[in-house]
Amino acid sequence: MSTPRPVAVVGGGAAGFFAAIACAEKLGRRGVVTLFEATPHLLAKVRVSGGGRCNVTHNCFEPTELVKKYPRGGRELLGAFHRFQPRDTIAWFAERGVGTKTEEDGRMFPVTDDSGTIVDCLQAAANRAFVRIRVQTAVKKVERTDAGFTLHLGDGTTHLAEKLIIATGGNKASGGLAIAEAFGHSIVAPVPSLFTFHIKDPRLTDLSGVSVEHVVVTAPGTKLKTDGPILVTHWGLSGPAILKLSAWGARGFAEAGYKFPIQVNWVPPHTRETLLKELGHVREQNARKQLTTFSPVAMPQRLWERFVAAAGIAATTPWAHVSNPALQTLVTQLTTSTFEVDGKSLFKDEFVTCGGVKLSEVDFKTMESRLCPGLHFAGEVLDVDGVTGGFNFQNAWTTGWLAGHAAAE
Repeated sequence: MSTPRPVAVVGGGAAGFFAAIACAEKLGRRGVVTLFEATPHLLAKVRVSGGGRCNVTHNCFEPTELVKKYPRGGRELLGAFHRFQPRDTIAWFAERGVGTKTEEDGRMFPVTDDSGTIVDCLQAAANRAFVRIRVQTAVKKVERTDAGFTLHLGDGTTHLAEKLIIATGGNKASGGLAIAEAFGHSIVAPVPSLFTFHIKDPRLTDLSGVSVEHVVVTAPGTKLKTDGPILVTHWGLSGPAILKLSAWGARGFAEAGYKFPIQVNWVPPHTRETLLKELGHVREQNARKQLTTFSPVAMPQRLWERFVAAAGIAATTPWAHVSNPALQTLVTQLTTSTFEVDGKSLFKDEFVTCGGVKLSEVDFKTMESRLCPGLHFAGEVLDVDGVTGGFNFQNAWTTGWLAGHAAAE
């Protein structure tokens, strides 16, 4: 009987595990798959994602729509999603005993609402496929040999592999980027992709926890425009509308040193013109009512009071006494209020970077390097990132599955 083919996977996160399982299941007894993780913690991001519930994927089953959720990598992922997409992810977990459910916004979670269910499923699948897992084992350097690759490990030993899958994530400290660079790959400098905005503004002071279900956020001077829920925090603004904007604007915002303006329309679909007309009617029909106690727009009372004050209107003013200029100023506050961003906080549950291995140097049919045969990539080590909502995990499952299957060929 021939010697089993050795495959090495570097990185014990979502993409690494999925790649290792896919490869080991396809190889069977023809191969031995070893997964290396530098830290003591396997699947760390899976465990904390979605507030500990794990947003596994998104119920978007049309690849041409799905790719629109990726600020970087959408074009390359189109073909990949025709081979493995959210429907396949759901089926994969279902076959291994994990049911999923869809929330109103399309995000999908395990029915248990517990990320541990996903972690346990992946670890059990790896065990059944006889994946060898080595934690606290850093891969310091990789050399190309006639037979494949020699991995130089942190404990001073070496490991031989015929095929190599890099799935170390997109962090600047990721050893995978150094390995890719050593094999001639271009690295797009990683910068944070999902983050919240630091804003000091009297309109937001002491309103932490206040949210609005639907707003539109733009970045003046750019084409960036997102919508969705928004949340006031102790340090500024967060929520899906902000996180999406941070993803699409990641590189530009980094270049600006995280100092830039944003504009918020708190009352879509109203425009300045339609809201001015609407508030004119309100003024006629509710003349005696006080402005702060009678809000005609859907937003928390405390936030409405802040915008009334920002428009220079006294809290006890009746609607009848609001002048046209004051009304116009109030409309501006509600439809195009400008805030100055001065810094960021990483969105801890969904820490994502843009940047990584240059996409044109990778064949997305197999996730194989175009520069080094036998070397494959999966997950965020590539210059691919999605908006919040399960899209980054879907990238991990898809690219991991493709890389694992190709490495088993």
